[in-house]
Amino acid sequence: MLGETIKNLRKSKGLTQEELAIRLNVVRQTVSKWEQGLSVPDASMLVTLSEELDTPVSTLLGESVPEAEPDGLAAIAEKLEVVNLQLARRQRMERSVLFWALVAVCAAVVATFALLVAMGSPYLEWDLSDPETAVAATALHGFEWLFVRAAPVVLLAAGAGAVAVWRWRRS
Repeated sequence: MLGETIKNLRKSKGLTQEELAIRLNVVRQTVSKWEQGLSVPDASMLVTLSEELDTPVSTLLGESVPEAEPDGLAAIAEKLEVVNLQLARRQRMERSVLFWALVAVCAAVVATFALLVAMGSPYLEWDLSDPETAVAATALHGFEWLFVRAAPVVLLAAGAGAVAVWRWRRS
Protein backbone atom coordinates (compact mmCIF):
# COMPACT_ATOMS: atom_id res chain seq x y z
CA MET A 1 0.00 0.00 0.00
CA LEU A 2 2.78 2.45 0.89
CA GLY A 3 4.61 1.49 -2.30
CA GLU A 4 1.57 2.14 -4.48
CA THR A 5 0.99 5.48 -2.75
CA ILE A 6 4.58 6.59 -3.34
CA LYS A 7 4.38 5.46 -6.97
CA ASN A 8 1.09 7.28 -7.61
CA LEU A 9 2.25 10.49 -5.98
CA ARG A 10 5.59 10.38 -7.81
CA LYS A 11 3.84 9.92 -11.15
CA SER A 12 1.29 12.65 -10.40
CA LYS A 13 4.21 15.04 -9.85
CA GLY A 14 5.71 13.94 -13.16
CA LEU A 15 8.87 12.57 -11.54
CA THR A 16 10.85 9.50 -12.51
CA GLN A 17 12.29 7.19 -9.89
CA GLU A 18 15.73 8.64 -10.67
CA GLU A 19 14.57 12.24 -10.18
CA LEU A 20 12.88 11.44 -6.88
CA ALA A 21 15.96 9.53 -5.72
CA ILE A 22 18.18 12.52 -6.47
CA ARG A 23 15.88 14.82 -4.51
CA LEU A 24 15.95 12.42 -1.55
CA ASN A 25 19.71 11.75 -1.77
CA VAL A 26 19.20 8.01 -2.24
CA VAL A 27 19.82 5.67 -5.16
CA ARG A 28 17.10 4.87 -7.69
CA GLN A 29 16.98 1.24 -6.53
CA THR A 30 15.88 2.41 -3.07
CA VAL A 31 12.86 4.19 -4.55
CA SER A 32 12.14 1.12 -6.68
CA LYS A 33 12.21 -1.13 -3.60
CA TRP A 34 9.83 1.19 -1.75
CA GLU A 35 7.39 1.16 -4.66
CA GLN A 36 7.57 -2.64 -4.97
CA GLY A 37 7.01 -3.10 -1.23
CA LEU A 38 10.38 -4.80 -0.72
CA SER A 39 11.42 -2.19 1.85
CA VAL A 40 10.02 0.87 3.59
CA PRO A 41 11.55 4.26 4.29
CA ASP A 42 12.47 5.05 7.89
CA ALA A 43 10.61 7.74 9.87
CA SER A 44 12.90 10.63 8.95
CA MET A 45 12.85 9.60 5.29
CA LEU A 46 9.01 9.51 5.39
CA VAL A 47 9.00 13.17 6.46
CA THR A 48 11.46 14.12 3.69
CA LEU A 49 9.48 12.06 1.17
CA SER A 50 6.22 13.76 2.16
CA GLU A 51 7.86 17.18 1.70
CA GLU A 52 9.21 16.28 -1.74
CA LEU A 53 5.83 14.91 -2.86
CA ASP A 54 3.89 17.81 -1.26
CA THR A 55 1.65 15.51 0.71
CA PRO A 56 1.14 14.80 4.41
CA VAL A 57 2.80 11.74 5.99
CA SER A 58 -0.67 10.42 6.85
CA THR A 59 -1.44 10.21 3.13
CA LEU A 60 1.75 8.24 2.57
CA LEU A 61 0.79 5.85 5.34
CA GLY A 62 -2.70 5.00 4.25
CA GLU A 63 -5.10 7.66 3.13
CA SER A 64 -6.33 7.06 -0.38
CA VAL A 65 -4.62 8.90 -3.21
CA PRO A 66 -6.38 9.27 -6.55
CA GLU A 67 -4.29 8.08 -9.47
CA ALA A 68 -3.21 10.79 -11.84
CA GLU A 69 -4.89 10.57 -15.19
CA PRO A 70 -2.49 11.17 -18.03
CA ASP A 71 -3.51 13.69 -20.66
CA GLY A 72 -5.32 11.76 -23.30
CA LEU A 73 -5.48 12.40 -26.99
CA ALA A 74 -8.85 14.09 -26.54
CA ALA A 75 -7.43 16.56 -24.01
CA ILE A 76 -4.54 17.42 -26.31
CA ALA A 77 -6.94 17.85 -29.24
CA GLU A 78 -9.09 20.15 -27.10
CA LYS A 79 -6.09 22.29 -26.19
CA LEU A 80 -5.00 22.48 -29.82
CA GLU A 81 -8.50 23.53 -30.84
CA VAL A 82 -8.43 26.38 -28.31
CA VAL A 83 -5.01 27.50 -29.57
CA ASN A 84 -6.19 27.34 -33.20
CA LEU A 85 -9.28 29.40 -32.39
CA GLN A 86 -7.15 32.01 -30.64
CA LEU A 87 -4.78 32.18 -33.62
CA ALA A 88 -7.67 32.49 -36.08
CA ARG A 89 -9.23 35.28 -34.00
CA ARG A 90 -5.91 37.10 -33.88
CA GLN A 91 -5.44 36.77 -37.66
CA ARG A 92 -8.95 38.13 -38.27
CA MET A 93 -8.19 41.08 -36.00
CA GLU A 94 -4.87 41.78 -37.74
CA ARG A 95 -6.54 41.61 -41.16
CA SER A 96 -9.28 43.95 -39.99
CA VAL A 97 -6.76 46.46 -38.65
CA LEU A 98 -4.78 46.29 -41.89
CA PHE A 99 -7.93 46.73 -43.98
CA TRP A 100 -9.07 49.80 -42.06
CA ALA A 101 -5.56 51.30 -42.07
CA LEU A 102 -5.46 51.02 -45.87
CA VAL A 103 -8.95 52.53 -46.12
CA ALA A 104 -7.77 55.40 -43.89
CA VAL A 105 -4.76 55.98 -46.17
CA CYS A 106 -7.09 56.16 -49.18
CA ALA A 107 -9.37 58.60 -47.37
CA ALA A 108 -6.43 60.77 -46.28
CA VAL A 109 -5.09 60.94 -49.86
CA VAL A 110 -8.49 61.90 -51.26
CA ALA A 111 -9.09 64.46 -48.48
CA THR A 112 -5.66 66.05 -48.97
CA PHE A 113 -6.16 66.20 -52.73
CA ALA A 114 -9.58 67.81 -52.25
CA LEU A 115 -8.06 70.34 -49.83
CA LEU A 116 -5.30 71.24 -52.31
CA VAL A 117 -7.85 71.67 -55.11
CA ALA A 118 -10.06 73.82 -52.86
CA MET A 119 -7.09 76.00 -51.87
CA GLY A 120 -6.18 76.50 -55.53
CA SER A 121 -2.46 77.15 -54.96
CA PRO A 122 -2.91 80.41 -53.03
CA TYR A 123 0.82 80.94 -52.75
CA LEU A 124 0.90 82.09 -56.38
CA GLU A 125 -0.62 85.44 -55.35
CA TRP A 126 1.65 85.92 -52.32
CA ASP A 127 4.18 88.73 -52.14
CA LEU A 128 7.43 86.79 -52.48
CA SER A 129 9.66 89.77 -51.68
CA ASP A 130 9.42 88.87 -47.98
CA PRO A 131 11.88 85.99 -47.32
CA GLU A 132 9.62 84.22 -44.83
CA THR A 133 6.69 84.27 -47.24
CA ALA A 134 8.97 83.07 -50.04
CA VAL A 135 10.15 80.11 -47.92
CA ALA A 136 6.56 79.20 -46.96
CA ALA A 137 5.45 79.45 -50.61
CA THR A 138 8.36 77.27 -51.73
CA ALA A 139 7.59 74.67 -49.03
CA LEU A 140 3.89 74.60 -49.94
CA HIS A 141 4.69 74.38 -53.65
CA GLY A 142 7.20 71.56 -53.00
CA PHE A 143 4.63 69.61 -50.98
CA GLU A 144 1.96 70.16 -53.63
CA TRP A 145 4.32 69.09 -56.43
CA LEU A 146 5.42 65.92 -54.60
CA PHE A 147 1.90 65.06 -53.44
CA VAL A 148 0.35 65.39 -56.91
CA ARG A 149 2.94 62.95 -58.29
CA ALA A 150 2.90 60.46 -55.41
CA ALA A 151 -0.81 60.53 -54.50
CA PRO A 152 -2.09 58.45 -57.44
CA VAL A 153 0.46 55.71 -56.74
CA VAL A 154 -0.29 55.70 -53.01
CA LEU A 155 -4.05 55.77 -53.67
CA LEU A 156 -3.91 52.86 -56.13
CA ALA A 157 -1.60 50.80 -53.90
CA ALA A 158 -3.70 51.38 -50.77
CA GLY A 159 -6.93 50.71 -52.67
CA ALA A 160 -5.57 47.50 -54.18
CA GLY A 161 -4.26 46.47 -50.77
CA ALA A 162 -7.62 47.15 -49.13
CA VAL A 163 -9.43 45.07 -51.76
CA ALA A 164 -6.91 42.23 -51.38
CA VAL A 165 -7.22 42.25 -47.59
CA TRP A 166 -11.03 42.41 -47.84
CA ARG A 167 -11.02 39.28 -50.03
CA TRP A 168 -8.46 37.65 -47.76
CA ARG A 169 -10.63 38.42 -44.68
CA ARG A 170 -13.60 36.71 -46.27
CA SER A 171 -11.68 33.49 -46.93
